[in-house]
Amino acid sequence: MKRIKELTIMCVCIVAGLPAAVKSQEKVPLELVQTIPLPDLHDGDFDHLSVDAQGKRLFVCAEVNSKALVIDLATNKLIHTMDDLKAPHSLLYRADLKRLFVVDGGLGEIRMYETTTYKPVGSIHLREDADSSVYDPKSKLLYVVDGGKAAKLPNVFLDIVDTTAAKKVGEIKLDSVSSEAMAVEKYRARMFADIRGNDTVEVYNLKTRSLLATWPLAQESKNPTAMALDEADHRLFIGTREPGKLLVLDSDSGKIIASLPGVSAVDDVAYSTKQKRIFYAGSEFLDVYQQKDADHYEQIGHIATSFRAHTGTYSEELNRYYLAVPAHEGKVAEIRIYASKP
Repeated sequence: MKRIKELTIMCVCIVAGLPAAVKSQEKVPLELVQTIPLPDLHDGDFDHLSVDAQGKRLFVCAEVNSKALVIDLATNKLIHTMDDLKAPHSLLYRADLKRLFVVDGGLGEIRMYETTTYKPVGSIHLREDADSSVYDPKSKLLYVVDGGKAAKLPNVFLDIVDTTAAKKVGEIKLDSVSSEAMAVEKYRARMFADIRGNDTVEVYNLKTRSLLATWPLAQESKNPTAMALDEADHRLFIGTREPGKLLVLDSDSGKIIASLPGVSAVDDVAYSTKQKRIFYAGSEFLDVYQQKDADHYEQIGHIATSFRAHTGTYSEELNRYYLAVPAHEGKVAEIRIYASKP
């Protein structure tokens, strides 16, 4: 009888421990594979990142530190620092030209560097507070947000820069004081821009530079800040801050297909076309969502990171997610590299 009682207690304990055991064996969508410390940086935010997959380099805007960094992804070491900047916000690397374009809001210009020696090779004048940018590989045009509230102007603009000729060739005036993120379709001449001041997305014809549509977002969330595009499935992903949400829009009609909770202070959203995953970087956590089909999504990861580690980028070619972690309260700044797991 005593033996039966002992076996019964043992079975109960095993069953009670199953949930924890199962949970510990659950697959995580991202695995931290490398951390690159950056001890020379003082406290302050990073901004956007860009990957040279072929050359295995990562370009990073250390915005508050007034530097752009070049990290060798083969050795996982910082190999160069461009320190003739004021407030770098975004970057474009053109491998065919071996040229890096750095958008600097404090200087109100794009600074260009040759990427063998990293020597400066010129600049393109823009307005103050030049910030986010998006590149159209088909036309070789770079679209850069500048002006607006921080520049003490009543409107923001999308400056259009010919990266081959290295000159500004036009602009689009937006009816707002703030815009933060854009996405360009590869096969149709359209661009999507979040209009933070109006809590909308605007759609533009890039050939005529005319407004095609305005899609409201405020019924779900406000302060849209980050954007990614699934062109094959006609889906636009928007990261918002008030409250933190991932909104999925039909990129043809603007209809909101899905609305999912997200972490606070999002600044970057990236999409993997191969794995059908969305990476959503916010302060202290990195959320990962899986696309079941074009209309259905679920959160599959809520990964602890660090304070204001809200800028990152994903490389499809390298299957790596790169997260910039700023220095804060004695913690050293670093780049964290994650492998996206099946």
